[in-house]
Amino acid sequence: MKRHQTLFIVVILIISCKADKPNDYTWNKLTVTATAFNSLAYQTNSNPQITAFGDSLKPGLKYIAVSRDLLKLGLEHNTPVAIEGLNGLYIVKDKMHWRWKKRIDIYMGLDVKAAKKWGRKKVSIAYGIKNEPILKLEDED
Repeated sequence: MKRHQTLFIVVILIISCKADKPNDYTWNKLTVTATAFNSLAYQTNSNPQITAFGDSLKPGLKYIAVSRDLLKLGLEHNTPVAIEGLNGLYIVKDKMHWRWKKRIDIYMGLDVKAAKKWGRKKVSIAYGIKNEPILKLEDED
């Protein structure tokens, strides 16, 4: 197994253990194209600090935007995401234009050089789908 694949699996295991309860999330793996963006008007719109979900962007936050086809797979607003090659968990806070498919856009604050250095690459991600709580109904006697 390649070193980066082993590291990715270890990160997923650590993330799974950090949840409130071990079974709070079901983790799904997916390969996507990853690009990067900044909160600058020429890259987004006239209000670059506000996402399509209405959240505020601030440099230093670990946020991503997802293509709209990924919303249907469970990468919805506030979904935690581990990205191969990056430390920590990123949170889905924005959605991309409808023309993009199977794609994420990593928020890199105002650091345009870092975004350009990242470029565009295929990466593996793991995203957590919150498990529904099991309701226990008492027997009616």
